[in-house]
Amino acid sequence: MAARRSLGRRFGWLWAAYAVSAYGSGLGFGALPLIAVLVLDASPTQVSALSAVGPAVGALIAVPLGPWVELHRKRPVMIVTDLARFAVLLTIPVAYALGRLTFVQLLVISAVLAAAKITFAAAGGAYLRALVRPDDLLVANTRFESTTWSSIAVGPPLGGAAVGLFGPVATVLADALSYLLSALGITAIRGREEHPQRTARRRLRAGDLFDGWRHLLTHPGLRPLYLNQLLVNGLIMATEPLLAVLLLGELGFAPWQYGLAFAAPCVGGLLGSRLAPRVVARYGQRRVLGTVGTLRAIWLIGLASVQPGVTGLVTVIAVELAIVVSMSLYNPVLATYRLEHTPEDRIARTLSAWSISSSAVIAIFTALGGLLAAATSPRTALTVAGLLILTSPLLLPRCPDHHRDGRAGPARAGRAATPVAGPVGRAAILPIAESDVKGVR
Repeated sequence: MAARRSLGRRFGWLWAAYAVSAYGSGLGFGALPLIAVLVLDASPTQVSALSAVGPAVGALIAVPLGPWVELHRKRPVMIVTDLARFAVLLTIPVAYALGRLTFVQLLVISAVLAAAKITFAAAGGAYLRALVRPDDLLVANTRFESTTWSSIAVGPPLGGAAVGLFGPVATVLADALSYLLSALGITAIRGREEHPQRTARRRLRAGDLFDGWRHLLTHPGLRPLYLNQLLVNGLIMATEPLLAVLLLGELGFAPWQYGLAFAAPCVGGLLGSRLAPRVVARYGQRRVLGTVGTLRAIWLIGLASVQPGVTGLVTVIAVELAIVVSMSLYNPVLATYRLEHTPEDRIARTLSAWSISSSAVIAIFTALGGLLAAATSPRTALTVAGLLILTSPLLLPRCPDHHRDGRAGPARAGRAATPVAGPVGRAAILPIAESDVKGVR
């Protein structure tokens, strides 16, 4: 079976590093807002700022880092960003023990984590190409995708229990250690990495900062997929706080029911990601992107009709399961296509541009969703989001790719045959922000 074959010892180390990091993020889900509330008695405005301002500043910091990463070896960049995240997170339990923890410190840490995450993903996407063969790209991406979903399923419940037993900073310490272990795993990857070839012009120009966006918007296949993904991710993430208010407030769901509604569907993430290689082998890459990209947009509207009681809980789980299966099948296929159609010397800039754009759109849509809910109701805002996402398939490519059908085989000449992970894999209104998910795609 393609999904079970070995991709080599070096990929094994990279996958192990990703897994320990992903599970650390699962355990530490929502840790910074939780600490802000429990330790610093932060106001709702401050908590919102922590969730939005920090990542926004981090994204701005990451803008010039994409071109810089392009000119340097990728494995050292990955190690340094992991160690940076370990170091900044470690300051939280230290400051907490000394009674010196401040809200400004949390804001700075949030920004550093966001910038490091984008930089790591850009370097990791470019580095992965040296570890797997072109016909193994999709298999590698499905393994990262399935690991992401399993970490989301088990991490937050265990993290909540750890906070209850050991205090508010326990999961932050676990998350910090996961970055250290990830850095050690990447260090264990043997083999010489070639230094990127440089042109005669050694200095970056201002225009280089926008090369990633220029490639995404001028490539006939990537442009519609990029715009579609921004719309879908933005609308799905914008419904997260709206659904929390609806379920926990108006409908009176218990916290354990709310947690179950988002944890149980993660099983579908394992199923979808495992099916991806078989589905692509049978139907082709572009057909899967078009069909599954359409299917994932039709479920969200169902959340606007949730009712109290067991029926409502089953409805949420069913809708989430459908979204998760669709997203987990779509994500690794998109990740593979994206790098197959990106020139080798533009990988880091393209991935950085994608991540930065996604963070900005999520922040904007979340703010607009909150304003609409305040003016009307959470159910009305959910309905509008569900209707808007139904238009997203219009952005998908209309015609087949005559250059490449998407089945196993070498990439086009002049293109980098590299999978990219970055999680795009944050799906389906799960209570975890995209900036909390770690990846190398």
